[in-house]
Amino acid sequence: MTKTLKDIAKFINGELVGDGSVAINGINAIDTAGDGELSFILGPKYEECINKTGASGVIVPKTLKGDYNKPVIKVDNPSATFSRIIELILPGRIPQPKGVHPSAIISKTAAIGKNAAIGPYVIVEEGASIGDNTIVYALSYIGKNTKVGKNCVIYPNVTLREEIIVGNDVIIHPGTVIGSDGFGYDTQKDGTHAKIPQLGVVVIEDSVEIGSCVTIDRARFSKTVIGKGTKIDNLVQIAHNVIIGPNCIIAAQTGISGSTQVGRNVMFGGQVGVADHLKIGDFVIAGAKTGISKSFPVANTVLFGYPARPIEKARELIASVGLLPKLYERVKALEKKIKELEK
Repeated sequence: MTKTLKDIAKFINGELVGDGSVAINGINAIDTAGDGELSFILGPKYEECINKTGASGVIVPKTLKGDYNKPVIKVDNPSATFSRIIELILPGRIPQPKGVHPSAIISKTAAIGKNAAIGPYVIVEEGASIGDNTIVYALSYIGKNTKVGKNCVIYPNVTLREEIIVGNDVIIHPGTVIGSDGFGYDTQKDGTHAKIPQLGVVVIEDSVEIGSCVTIDRARFSKTVIGKGTKIDNLVQIAHNVIIGPNCIIAAQTGISGSTQVGRNVMFGGQVGVADHLKIGDFVIAGAKTGISKSFPVANTVLFGYPARPIEKARELIASVGLLPKLYERVKALEKKIKELEK
């Protein structure tokens, strides 16, 4: 869909500097954009890219004051603004199923909301419900009595087992499994492992986004909860009875063990590991590969390393380890001098 820069500036309430009649029909990265395409930069660090890019226009921060060889639109937050522009320039960029595909298998007792779309070979079990305007892509499974809210997007090959509750405006990417059994066994006297029944549910609150191939286990009793607005990257494992607060960010390959409680606005980097039955406070940040083996309930703590420590202590320890080779050589030299003195 072609729009002029003037149209775009008005849509995002931005400050246009330059020719507003320039036509934009595409979007691209600053280093690969060409004629007729729009791009953006995040800050002054990338200002030199404006005159070098082939883009016909650039979204820039309001703080930039330079003169450029092409029109720019100044905004407070270029990245967030650019996301809005994508919807304006490229509406319907992702093809979405319409209506109910004839190959879908839907129980007579299931409820399908207005304008909901059910793709090929989707299975919706008895007592399940799909909210208004929700899209379920091909080959996904919606289990018995599972409730999916309004305006959700369930991408292909997602499994929502029985009794799962999914709120409104939730996005779940391909291959994710929600509601698989928690990993629980009682070891017997003879060394065998007896399965512990997992009778609880999973609750996914509103505006959550869950990446590809994520597994979120149902609770043994009660519920596993993913709080409102939380965003989960690919390949994350969340165990039974975990409670994750609102607006958390959890990066790829993180694993959170059973019954751990995570506060609001917590951020876990890639490959963070969290032991079971712990409490993580609000606004805690854990750097990549941090291993959390005890509770950190104090808010705004920044953690790093294994075992996890407040980052100031972790930095001291890392610096100390770097000094070990020199310290080793000094000790050897001192031992040599002591031996000479003893002679």
